[in-house]
Amino acid sequence: MSSTGHLILAGALLKFDGDKAKLFEIVIQSAAILAVAWEYRQRLGHALISATHEAASRRLLINVAIAFVPLAALGLVFNKWLKAHLFNAPVVATTFILGGLIILWVERGDRQARVTRTDDMSFVDALKVGIAQAFALIPGTSRSGATIIGGMLFGLSRTVATEFTFFLAIPTLVIASVYELYKERALLSADDAGMWTVGMIASFISAFVVVRWLIRYVSTHKFTAFAWYRIAFGLIILLTWQMGWVQWVDA
Repeated sequence: MSSTGHLILAGALLKFDGDKAKLFEIVIQSAAILAVAWEYRQRLGHALISATHEAASRRLLINVAIAFVPLAALGLVFNKWLKAHLFNAPVVATTFILGGLIILWVERGDRQARVTRTDDMSFVDALKVGIAQAFALIPGTSRSGATIIGGMLFGLSRTVATEFTFFLAIPTLVIASVYELYKERALLSADDAGMWTVGMIASFISAFVVVRWLIRYVSTHKFTAFAWYRIAFGLIILLTWQMGWVQWVDA
């Protein structure tokens, strides 16, 4: 549903913006990805240890690396421009609505999955998912939503698309967080340790609960409810912005 989009909207509503707010977002997103890594610790640990002698483990790691490349490459080129021009409430709200409509369109079809196990994904499958993930550079486009829905369009089963999405999230968000923390290292201060600690704990717990729930949910449900949420929430943001009921500001 786009964690970045929600953070932009929350920051705009609370007037919590500026460099320190962006640093706080990086910190709590780092805690969220730790929760994902913990949930998949056994599978990932096995893949890392056995990659030298198990083809399936080696393929998984290569697929994750391939899928990471499109977002990384485009992010290096366009990241500054995107943050300067698109990181604001109206853009996020519009993207929410468009994303919801795309989900509804995808879920209307009765698609037969070509890939039913993560181990059976080809390098081309991984590249296609990586291209889908690159759309998440636009704020309001859920990274996980883009990769799951994109994966389903490309022939992955709902379960495989979801599982690979979380595998891909670990290097993607870890590398992005380390890079951003390095850039903003001058803002790190012991005076803010309490705020960061509370934010990290809350983020880790909520992400851990949501990831476990989502993995079980997608095995038997469609994403239609998420689509309608995105559309309704986006319309509310645009309405309050146009009517002047909420003074949205650039986050």
